Amino acid sequence: MYLNVHSYYSLRYGTMSPEALVRQAAACGIPVLPLTDINTTMGIFEFVRLCHAHGIAPVAGADIRSGDRMLYTLLARNFQGLGEINAFLSRHNLSRTPFPLRAPSFDNVFVIYPSGNLPSLPLRPHEYAGISRQRRFSHPSLSSRTLLLHPVTFAGREEYVLHRHLRAIHHNILLPSLTDQQTASPDEVFLSPPLLSRMSKEHPSLFSRTREVLERCSFDFDFSSPKNRKTFTGSSREDILLLRRLAFEGMHSRYGGKNREAEKRILHELEIIGRLGFAAYFLITRDIIRYAMRRGFYHVGRGSGANSVVAYCLGITDVDPIDLNLYFERFINPRRSSPPDFDIDFSWKERDEVLKYIFRRYGRAHTALLGAVSTFRSRSLLRELGKVYGLPKEEIDALVHNPGGLRHRDDVTRTLFAVAERLKDFPNLRTIHAGGVLIAERPITAYAALDLPPKGFPVTQWDMHTAEAIGFEKLDILSQRGIGHIGEAAEIIRRNRGVTVDVHATRRFKEDAQVKELLRRGETLGCFYIESPAMRGLLRKIRCDSYPALVAASSIIRPGVARSGMMKEYIRRYHDPTGF
Repeated sequence: MYLNVHSYYSLRYGTMSPEALVRQAAACGIPVLPLTDINTTMGIFEFVRLCHAHGIAPVAGADIRSGDRMLYTLLARNFQGLGEINAFLSRHNLSRTPFPLRAPSFDNVFVIYPSGNLPSLPLRPHEYAGISRQRRFSHPSLSSRTLLLHPVTFAGREEYVLHRHLRAIHHNILLPSLTDQQTASPDEVFLSPPLLSRMSKEHPSLFSRTREVLERCSFDFDFSSPKNRKTFTGSSREDILLLRRLAFEGMHSRYGGKNREAEKRILHELEIIGRLGFAAYFLITRDIIRYAMRRGFYHVGRGSGANSVVAYCLGITDVDPIDLNLYFERFINPRRSSPPDFDIDFSWKERDEVLKYIFRRYGRAHTALLGAVSTFRSRSLLRELGKVYGLPKEEIDALVHNPGGLRHRDDVTRTLFAVAERLKDFPNLRTIHAGGVLIAERPITAYAALDLPPKGFPVTQWDMHTAEAIGFEKLDILSQRGIGHIGEAAEIIRRNRGVTVDVHATRRFKEDAQVKELLRRGETLGCFYIESPAMRGLLRKIRCDSYPALVAASSIIRPGVARSGMMKEYIRRYHDPTGF
């Protein structure tokens, strides 16, 4: 009988992972369990999966707070209710406005107000008052609109110590300076079954109403269905026809005239792409590339999709799979349920313009950057804990740089390291994925609440692992300084020599005699990925003068390969392929 339950996704507040939370609930025999993390729904889908695995009916929700003050608890009656909660959170996060003291009117969400924050106007049909078990149940406010509201934040009272450390870190204050208003009550744990049974017998109507509200909630969700935008043109059939036309138009420019091998590959790939429903993914990526090229933005397309002749003909990538003998089926085949992965690199100066286009073209309601979760790591955590214990900077630096030697120096450091060990890898902050973009068929708030970082692009509160788990495939729109240099070099050549260089005509570069000679001599300073001293030395050793040799060199230069002796052996066999 719980309406307000926190996991460690209540950042710097809760102490239980969703897995620990669900396991304990299952051990207590709890049949229905909500997750109501503070001002977020980021853990809902992980929680739902775990509940299903343990035979518990999950309920989605959120605990809405203004600072340390609890305003109300929201419980989604169904999947549509989660969307309403996400839209509510997003509206205030994106506008940077405070949450209202009274919740708005919802269609699929129950609202429970704590007894100390009841609205002055009468409760609406979807609203209830919540009373804690510490209050006398004979209180006048106990009525037909009152439910039992017992929060759960810790697995046991011993975790209250962790909670206090998290709250001190959050408020950036010394541990003894914490007030009761800044922390949860020490008894916010699952109640023992005998105590619950006794309470339910003493106050049957209170418990029956609470049970009824929970039982009116459900969460039906299909994790396997794709959530990305389903079509580019508005019709799956039109998508296939458009993709076919564009692929063959691109074939003529890429391969020139008739090329039977390319034609055969394109037809084969189109059949699989159409069967798996990936046409829109290719067309959307191509649309982004077209915009960039119209603006004169140089790009590099890579990822598993680079093994596709269709992608090569669409101009998404400059990698020729036929020339390099790359197999389409390695990354896209009839058994694959997720689309190929395209990583598109732009100059750091132009990436934001590309993102603006994506949001404008596909709608802010359906588009978001992908979030990420920053966790407490050893060094940063020791610094945070050192501050809440009031240690001077010199001592904190010593703890960070010599943890083994100072771990047992005194009671304070022993406690500090013990707490750090338990808090390691806890979520700390929500942040942004390096380049992931989601374009959804439904409004993005159907699945995620959104944050607004300084750059002004909405960001999902959950990360790539959740995105993949619920059926999203991201586009990676990345930036590199070196790509800007390529565009600048082409512009300098045009301005000084009057020669226009097509930086996407990679075949010419592969066959250029001067390029081959520079590679053989290892003169690759300023060239991304092949300018390190080790790489330049390897290029000289193998006298690299072809693109396949360059690809092999970029693979064997990696530390594990080099240390194992395989790099040395590769060099020997490269020059004497028959000598083994």
